[in-house]
Parts: sequence; structure tokens; C-alpha cells
Amino acid sequence: MLKDEVAKALKVLQEGGIILYPTDTIWGIGCDATNTEAIKKIYALKQRDEAKSMIILLDTENKLESYISDVNPLAYDLIEYAENPLTLVMPGAKNISPALISSDGSIGIRISKHPFCQQLIQRFRKPVVSTSANISGKPSPQYFSQIDPEIIYGVDYVVEVDQHDMEIKTPSTIMKLEPNGTFAFIRK
Repeated sequence: MLKDEVAKALKVLQEGGIILYPTDTIWGIGCDATNTEAIKKIYALKQRDEAKSMIILLDTENKLESYISDVNPLAYDLIEYAENPLTLVMPGAKNISPALISSDGSIGIRISKHPFCQQLIQRFRKPVVSTSANISGKPSPQYFSQIDPEIIYGVDYVVEVDQHDMEIKTPSTIMKLEPNGTFAFIRK
């Protein structure tokens, strides 16, 4: 079942489409993080200002150096010891669409522990965009049944995993980490 859903979502990503999928936090809208046209589809669907950045998901911290020029070793400790999902915002973004890179050159990255996300990213061999499944300015849905129909009908594929999960999940902690090791919380 999970394998079939990963295969279906993978095909959509490879074709430049956008998906609605479960993550280790809240439901997300995602696409290929290297495909600028697909990223623009997400901004349009969410009615979101393109100056507001979105994050990318990886399946393992071993891939951080593929997308960040200078990863401070502290990043690995923060990821390993974080009790809750952690998004690290780091400068020096590379090998992803310029549409995702903030004006200061940074990108937010989370290592997803969700089995669907891990398998999808591992098979896709690229990072996947993740942004909350809501219209910009509206509350983030805590579970699938709260997702706006406009979002559901606006994506190319809705993943059929965890749709009945009613566990309330919250967005990740967001921390900005500089190459010199200084860090600050953006969202706790």
C-alpha cells in the first residue's frame, strides 16, 4: 500500500506536478525542489507571496551538504537530538530552484521521519518542497479532513496515506543556524 502510494507520488513529481501528502508534522503540498515551474504552481495554489519562502524535506542528514555550501557540524547534533521535528534555516543554499532560496541565500531544511516521505525522497533522489496545505493567511489544517477543498482539487495527486489519522500534529520548530554556529529560534 505505502509502496504503491510512493510510486504514484513519485511519477507526479517526475512529471512536474504537485502533491498533497502527509508529513511528520502537518499535511503538506509538495513538488520537486529543483523544478521552478512546479514551485510556481504551489505559490499560485496557496495564493502566497513568492517572497515568502518554503522549506525542503530530505530523507537523511547525510544529504545536507548537497544543498548547503557550508554546513556547520552543529546541524547534525541538532537534528539527532531534536525531540520534535526541526527545520533548520541555513545560508548557502545550492542545487535547488532559485524560487525557493530566500533573499539572504538561505533555505529551510527538515529531515522527515515520516515513512512515506522518507521512501518518496529516497526514490526521487532529490529534495521535496513542503509547505502547509492551506491557502495563505488561513489556519494550517491539523489533519486531512480540515484541508480546504480548493487545495485538494488544486493538486495533481492526493496521497492516500494517513487520511484518517486524527492525531493533532503541529508545525516544526524552526531554527536559523549560521555557518559560525550561532543560532536563533524563528518558531518554537
